[in-house]
Amino acid sequence: MGNAGVVKHRRCDIERLMAETVAVPESKTLRPPRAGRAWLWLSAVVTVLVLFPVLALALEALQGSAGLWSHLAFTTLPAAFADTVILLSGVGLIAAVLGTSMAWLVTAYDFRGRAVLEWALLLPLAVPTYIIAYVYLDLLHPVGPVQGAVRFLLGYDSPRQFRLPDIRSMGGCIVLLGFVLYPYVYIPTRAMFLTQSASLIEAARTLGVSRKGIFWRVALPLARPAVAVGVSLALMETLNDVGAAEFLGVRTLTVSIYTTWITRSDLPGAAQLALALLFLVVALVSIERWARRKQRFASNIRHSRGFDPLKVSGFHGAWLFCLCAIPVMIGFVLPAFYLAVEAIKRMRFAGISPRLAGEALNTVALASVATVLVLICGMLVAYAVRLFPAAFSRWCYRFSTMGYAAPGTVIAIGILVVSGGFDRLLNQFTMQFFGFSAGLVLIGTGAAVVYAYVVRFLAISAGGIDAGLERIPLSLDHASRTLGRSVTETFRAVHLPLSRTAIVAAGLLVFVDCVKELPATLLLRPLNVETFATHLYGEAARGTYEEASIAALAIVITGILPVILLARVGRRLGRKEKLSAPQGPVRAG
Repeated sequence: MGNAGVVKHRRCDIERLMAETVAVPESKTLRPPRAGRAWLWLSAVVTVLVLFPVLALALEALQGSAGLWSHLAFTTLPAAFADTVILLSGVGLIAAVLGTSMAWLVTAYDFRGRAVLEWALLLPLAVPTYIIAYVYLDLLHPVGPVQGAVRFLLGYDSPRQFRLPDIRSMGGCIVLLGFVLYPYVYIPTRAMFLTQSASLIEAARTLGVSRKGIFWRVALPLARPAVAVGVSLALMETLNDVGAAEFLGVRTLTVSIYTTWITRSDLPGAAQLALALLFLVVALVSIERWARRKQRFASNIRHSRGFDPLKVSGFHGAWLFCLCAIPVMIGFVLPAFYLAVEAIKRMRFAGISPRLAGEALNTVALASVATVLVLICGMLVAYAVRLFPAAFSRWCYRFSTMGYAAPGTVIAIGILVVSGGFDRLLNQFTMQFFGFSAGLVLIGTGAAVVYAYVVRFLAISAGGIDAGLERIPLSLDHASRTLGRSVTETFRAVHLPLSRTAIVAAGLLVFVDCVKELPATLLLRPLNVETFATHLYGEAARGTYEEASIAALAIVITGILPVILLARVGRRLGRKEKLSAPQGPVRAG
C-alpha cells in the first residue's frame, strides 16, 4: 500500500472512532489495561535519567574538601553572586519594561506598520545572547565603525581624543541581554492583553479613567502573571549565558563555573559553584510561582465585548512605529545586517572554508539525534500522564521537565561526573573480562552532549506534546478500546496522527535550541569536534569575530524558524479572539 493509501486508511480509522464516540460518554479518567503500565515505568526511567546528573552533581560537590569550599566562599562566590544578582535585576527590569510596553502598544493602538511589528518584535529571539555580544563588541570597539563615525562627525582623529563608554561593563551586558530577551515577556503578555475582557476597559472609561490609567490600573494588573512568567524565562536564559557575560567582562556564577573547570581542572569546585547556582534557580522558580499565585483570577474573565485598538495616524502613528521599531533594530536588524556584511566579505576574500562543512555536519547531527530522543522521551512522559492522571505520573512529569530551568553549565558539570564514572566502570569491565580499554565512550563520542540536550530541552517536547494530547477527547480512547486496540495501538493510530502538529512544532523548537546551545556543548564536546556555536566562541576568544561570521549568520537564520512559528500562532490567536468576541467593540483609549 502506498503512502496515500496508508494516510487514507488511518484517516478512515480516526473517522470511524469519532463515529463511535457518539454512544460513548466522556469521562475524566480512563483505566488502562496492565499492558499500558509500561508507559508509566518508561516515564519513570526518563525521570531518573534526567535527575541523575543533579544527584551526581551534589555527590561530587560533597567530595570537595572543606578548605576548597571555604576558599570559594570567600574569594570566588561573593563577587560572582553579586554580579549575577545585579545582572539578573537589570535584565529583568529591561525585559519587563520593553516586553510589556511593546505588547500594549501593538495591542491597544492601530497605526501604520503595526501588523509588521506584531511579528517583527519576536525576531530578537533568533539571535543568541553570545552572538549579540560579539556583534556589538566589534561595532562599538574604540576603533570600530560606530565610534569611528562619531569621531569623524565631531572632528576627532583618534580614540585617545574621544571615545564612548566601554561596552565591556555590567551596564553594557544588561542593556544587550535585555534587548535580546524581552520577547520572553512580550509573547505571554500580549497573549494576555488579547484575551482580556474589554468590558473592564469600558467600565474604566465610564469612571473617567484616562488612557494611561487604563493601562496602569486595569490592563497591567490583569497581565501581571504573564509578565512574571516572561521575566522568569528571561532570567533563566540570563543564567544560562556564558559567552556574552564572559566577553563583556561580567563574572557571573555561570562564568565562574566554566573557568573553574576549564582553567583549573577543578571538578569538585565547579560542582560546588554549580550547586550554588542551582539553589539560585530554585529561588527564582519559587518567586515566579508566588508572583502568579492569582493567575486563575486573571484568566477566568470572559469577553463581553470586542477589544478594538484605537486608531492612530499622522505624527503620533509614526512616532509609535519608530518607538516599537527600536527594540527590533537593536536586537535583530543591526546584528543580522552586520553578520550578513561580514559573511559576504569573508566569502569574497577567502571563500567558504571546508572546515565549515564539518562544523555544519556536527551541528546538524548532534541536534538531530537529540531532537529525536527528546521527542521520544517527551511522548513517554506526556502519554503516561494521559493514561495515569495520578500523583506518580504527574510528579514524573514535573521532575523530568526541571532541566529547562537549570543552566546548561550546571547540567554539563553533572553529566561530566556521570560520564566520567560510567567510562571508568566500563573500562574496568572491558579490561578485566576482554583485555582492552573501551576508551571514552560517552564524552569521546558526543553522547554526553546529546544527553545534556535531552535533559535541558525535554520540557519543550513534553509540554508541547502534552498540550496536543489535551485537545484530543478521552472518548476517542474509549472508542479505540472497544475496538480491541491496545494502549500502544491507540497511541499509534489515534493520538499520534492527531497530535502531529504539536510534535512537529516541539521538534522544531528543540532542534533550534540545540543548535544555539553553547555552555553544554562547550563543556562536553569531544576533542577536535566543533559546532557552529563553539567555533564562534573560539574565534571570539581570539578577537577574530569576523572569521566566524558565516557560522553566526547560519545560527541566526536557523533561529528565525521558531519565530515564524510563534508569529503564526500569534496571528491565529488574534483572529480567534476577534471571531469569538461579541459585537460592539470597545476601544482601549
